[in-house]
Amino acid sequence: MEKIKDCLLLIRIKHYIKNVLIFLPLTFSGLYKQSDNILVVFLGFVLFSFVSSIVYVINDVCDIEKDKLHEVKKNRPLPSKRVSIKEAYLIIVILFIICLILTFIIYKMTSIFVACLPFLYVVINILYSKWLKNIVLIDVFVLVIGFLIRLFFGSLLIDTFVSNYLYLTVMAGAFYLGFGKRRNEIMKNSDKSRKVLKYYNKDFLDKNMYVCLALTIVFYSMWATDPLVIYKINNNLLIWTIPILMIIFFEYSLVIESGSHGDPVEVVVHNKCILFTILFYILVISLIVFV
Repeated sequence: MEKIKDCLLLIRIKHYIKNVLIFLPLTFSGLYKQSDNILVVFLGFVLFSFVSSIVYVINDVCDIEKDKLHEVKKNRPLPSKRVSIKEAYLIIVILFIICLILTFIIYKMTSIFVACLPFLYVVINILYSKWLKNIVLIDVFVLVIGFLIRLFFGSLLIDTFVSNYLYLTVMAGAFYLGFGKRRNEIMKNSDKSRKVLKYYNKDFLDKNMYVCLALTIVFYSMWATDPLVIYKINNNLLIWTIPILMIIFFEYSLVIESGSHGDPVEVVVHNKCILFTILFYILVISLIVFV
């Protein structure tokens, strides 16, 4: 039982929350009324989740020695030797086989390009693990690309247009999260856990974090008041979600400034105030779009 638990920790199930972005095009396009669209997006979510798990395991294998020096990461299954490298490779193979099956199913429902798009995410992240993670700013930009690919994948699954403002919102928000994570890695571990951290400094990251936060709120506001979005959801009530989103980011910033390690998923999962506000935001969005 403990071994299964460690394997589940290794594939980072909690991080599947990032893949919720795949559902955004379906939610705000009005196409959720068609059961086929719901099915293909759900399959896409599962595929991308397993693909991201492959990436996490590969990253952990590549970073095992550095993770041993990290205050938190040293307790992960691989650095702590609760899961062996051979077992990690076996998990990768199993997940890859499942992903191939899901890819074939999605290909039959969409196209080969759409079905294979998640594997572009794998390629980019392998490059990240081997090389790009050591290049200042590019390391954060790769993380941003991952979020944008999720949103783009969600739109292609149901062949719908996504507002440019939503892409800009996700991009700016991802930069904010990425800079915040690097900021607190410097605060907690100096440059021991990542080579690239020696090129950053707290002041630079602080300034650019909050520039990106401001842009995120501005872009989100433009998206919420976009006439095309209003037309698709058949009301103009999204404007009232802007202050809720602001509160979420303010709460997140408070946690970051208070000394968290900066991992967005860990912050959200372990902070009840942020989690409650996010759930309230989802409830309000659901009422606006579906009721």
